[in-house]
Amino acid sequence: MKKILCLLVDDEPFAIRLLQKHVEELDFLEVVATCRNAVQALQVLKQQPVDLLFLDIQMPQLSGISFLKSLPNPPKTIITTAHREYALDGYDLDITDYLLKPITFERFFKAIERYMRTTEQAVPVAIENKEDRFIFLKSGYKQLKIGLADILYIESVKDYIKVRTSEKEITAKYKLTDIEMKLKGKGFLRIHRSYMVNLKNITAFSATDVELGTWEIPIGETYKEEVFKVFNGMQGK
Repeated sequence: MKKILCLLVDDEPFAIRLLQKHVEELDFLEVVATCRNAVQALQVLKQQPVDLLFLDIQMPQLSGISFLKSLPNPPKTIITTAHREYALDGYDLDITDYLLKPITFERFFKAIERYMRTTEQAVPVAIENKEDRFIFLKSGYKQLKIGLADILYIESVKDYIKVRTSEKEITAKYKLTDIEMKLKGKGFLRIHRSYMVNLKNITAFSATDVELGTWEIPIGETYKEEVFKVFNGMQGK
């Protein structure tokens, strides 16, 4: 797939860095340049083809809206601003989307999906929302980033949980039901009142337990019907 060439225009360095980080999360996007004002952006557009413009509104010299109105053939544009009241102006200019700062990756991803629809392209199926690839858990004084693919199982121990990966065990003060809600729809299954497992890391199972490499996790009697319904569905794929 040909990469979508992006131009980022914002006078705030932090806003530019955040957008760059979001773009880097998607392999089919590429930043061709970053600019701090409309004058710089105009020079880039004269020299470099751009598919998608991320444009701040409040900038020195020339506002984003005025700059956009001055372009005879502007690229598809996503407005970025800290001011909600500018949304109407943006949509009057046939803007692809309008992002309110600070921009989360989830909202950024939805804007990209909208751009793809307006250009009749499909978001590559291999590209997932990378916010769904990890979870932050508070352990002690730190927020630990844990890759979901690395998790084998999660165990409830009184008021705590133990998150077991292939390399380590992490203890954090959470209820298993709260983690179950956080991980809903992300490939995890509650198989016991004290255990959740990562379906992708299951290596074997029997009528009484599930194996994840060298670890064996019991299947609770009250969970068996739902568990085997899920397992049978996995075998059919």
